Amino acid sequence: MQWQSIPIPDYIKFAIGGSSGILTTLIIQPLDVVKTRMQISGQDGYQKSYKSSFDAIYHITTNEGILAIYSGLSAALFRQATYTTARLGIYTTLYERYSSKNHHPNLAIKLFIAIIAGLVGSFVGTPAEIALIRMTADGIFPIEQKRNYRNVFHAIGCIIEDDGFLGLWKTVLPTMCRGVVVNFIQLASYSQIKQILIETKSLSDGILLHFLASMISGLNTAVLSMPVDIIKTRIQNMRIINGIPEYSSCWNVFYRIFKNEGVHSLWKGFLPYFLKIGSNTVIMFIIFEQMSEAYRILVYQHYLN
Repeated sequence: MQWQSIPIPDYIKFAIGGSSGILTTLIIQPLDVVKTRMQISGQDGYQKSYKSSFDAIYHITTNEGILAIYSGLSAALFRQATYTTARLGIYTTLYERYSSKNHHPNLAIKLFIAIIAGLVGSFVGTPAEIALIRMTADGIFPIEQKRNYRNVFHAIGCIIEDDGFLGLWKTVLPTMCRGVVVNFIQLASYSQIKQILIETKSLSDGILLHFLASMISGLNTAVLSMPVDIIKTRIQNMRIINGIPEYSSCWNVFYRIFKNEGVHSLWKGFLPYFLKIGSNTVIMFIIFEQMSEAYRILVYQHYLN
C-alpha cells in the first residue's frame, strides 16, 4: 500500500477543512475588512466614501488604529469553523463517494456536489456571516450609529435580542446564493483544473499544481461572485430606519446600486476582493492538501510500524 492511497475518514476531512479555513483567515482578515468597507462606502446615508483600497487602509488605520484592520476577527474565525468546515467536509466526502480507484467524478457531478456543499455550508455559517459583516463595517458608521459588538458571541446575542433567534438567519437567502456561486466556481473549477493538469501530464500532483489550480480558481471566483457578494453584504449590514428596512429585497439592492452608483459599482473594491478570494483560495487549498498529505503519511508510517 502506498501512502497516497490511505483513505481519510469523513470526520478528519471536516476537521482539516475547518482548520485550513481558520489558518487562512488569520492571514487574510485585513483584506476582508477593506473589501467590506469598500462595498459599503458610497451607499446612501453613509458619511465615508473611500477612493480606493489604499485610501480605505489609510483611513481605517489612521482613524481607528492599526488593529482595526483585524476588526471582526472572532466572527471570521467562527465563520470558518462553521461555513468552511461544512462546505469542504461535504465536498471532499461526496467527491470521494463518486470516485473510484481510476475514475474521478465528471464535471457535472463536481458542480452538483459543489452546489450542495455551498448550500449547506452557507446555511450553517449565516449567523457568523452576519456578525462578521456588521463587525467589519462598524467603523464606517457615525459614533451614534455604531453597534460596538465586543466579539462574535456578543454580536450573536445582540442579534437575537433585537431580531429573535431566527434573526440569525434573516439574510440566509442572499448568503446561500453567494455560497452556491462561490462554491460552484471555486471548488468545482479547482478540482477540474487540477484533474486536467494531472491527466495531460502538464504537472505532477504537488504544491506547484495546487498553487496554479487554486490561482485560476480564485480569479474565476472573484470575477463571477463579486456582484452577489456586494448585494449580500449590503443586505446583511442594512439598518432599520423609522421601522423600515433600508432594502426590501436583493433585487432592490441591485436596482439602487445600478441607479445611484452605476453598474461598475457591483465590482467596487474588486482589488481587495480578488486579493482576498485569490489568496484565500490559494492558501486554503494548499493548507488543505498539505494537511491531508500529512495525515496520510502519519497513518502510513504507523501502518509500517
